[in-house]
Amino acid sequence: MKKHIALIAIAAAALIAAPATIHAQDAAKPEAAAPAPVKKKAAAVHGAVTAVDATAMTVTVGTKTYSVTSDTKITKDGQPSTLADVTVGETVGITSKKGDGDKLNATAIRIGAAKNGAAKKKKTE
Repeated sequence: MKKHIALIAIAAAALIAAPATIHAQDAAKPEAAAPAPVKKKAAAVHGAVTAVDATAMTVTVGTKTYSVTSDTKITKDGQPSTLADVTVGETVGITSKKGDGDKLNATAIRIGAAKNGAAKKKKTE
């Protein structure tokens, strides 16, 4: 009989403690998770350079001007390069993301013609 009372006491204690444990877990969860930031999709363009401004750190292809930042990866013939290597009339491929306002920030600039007949994603005007 004492064994039965002990088992009932343990079961009752477990039932009493269970809701407190569940409530503690619920309290640790945030009410509403903040929405994930929207990633801005990269756009690619391939064409001839119409202007380079080393002072303003910009490259223009067609009618669109791209800002060059310290994060912009510039390559020529597969090797690291600089904005000084970009010349007017030269063919480039630029991958960019929209920045503040209507500003286009170049994330990568590849100097030279597309290799291996790579498809052009977007032609300039």
